[in-house]
Amino acid sequence: MIKNNIKFLLFVSLASLLLQSSIALSAEKEGSADFDLKVREMALACREEVIKELQTLLAAKRLTVAQLFDTFYIPIANTIPQKFTTQYDKIIDPVLKPILDKYLVKDNRLLFVVAVDKNGYLPTHNSKYSLPQTSDPDYNTKYSREKRLFNDRTGLAAAKNTQPFLLQKYSRDTGEELFDVSVPIVIDDKHWGAIRIGYTK
Repeated sequence: MIKNNIKFLLFVSLASLLLQSSIALSAEKEGSADFDLKVREMALACREEVIKELQTLLAAKRLTVAQLFDTFYIPIANTIPQKFTTQYDKIIDPVLKPILDKYLVKDNRLLFVVAVDKNGYLPTHNSKYSLPQTSDPDYNTKYSREKRLFNDRTGLAAAKNTQPFLLQKYSRDTGEELFDVSVPIVIDDKHWGAIRIGYTK
């Protein structure tokens, strides 16, 4: 009788533990999906602000459509990894950086918030990743990331995507494994590129 009671109590305890684990996993999965949705909404809001500022520059004739869609990437000398300049990057830098930085600090799980053209060119990065290059390529890779071409498979898929959004896993060149949500940027009915947000969960 005592043995049976012990077996029963062990069974109940085990069942309780399994149920708690199942509930925890379910809640974690639901929370993860909720955060994906939250990041997607941030990407959409960021995109609207970026498009508005670019259209303001175009309307004020401080920037032309031809300049904005320039894909002739001129190498910047003595940069490792290689950086490039275009007809527009210096014009949009001071306008876009405050927007991108504002969204980056909305959640500490966000690693970057950027706008790239359809070839993966990243003219303007967050301030924390826009530090001057040094003689150390590893440091540069981590902290001096603006004006580079991110045309790896994930980067190009994000840049060229024209669907409402794209969610990918991203192996960053810094060794980090993260998630990447992107939404397309369209200017004057032409696909320019995308807003990309990288994050962990």
